[in-house]
Amino acid sequence: MARSAAARPSLPLGSLTQREARTVASCLGCSSPRVTSLSMNLTDGTPVDFISCRVCGHKTWSHLGIELSVSDVIERTRKVS
Repeated sequence: MARSAAARPSLPLGSLTQREARTVASCLGCSSPRVTSLSMNLTDGTPVDFISCRVCGHKTWSHLGIELSVSDVIERTRKVS
């Protein structure tokens, strides 16, 4: 089954190698700017932003600016039969 892309504003792509192209994201756990940030759609179609800190290992999923719990993310990624 094909998924349709939800209309989301496009964000500028960051870069790990070009400092001036990096986005301003930071870890909610330790405030470090050394994070990996990805935008994706979960299995149920929910668009989320994922941030993983390279310093403390804290991981965050958010939908429309609201942080999702790990159990909520797991529930939204279950296979639909």
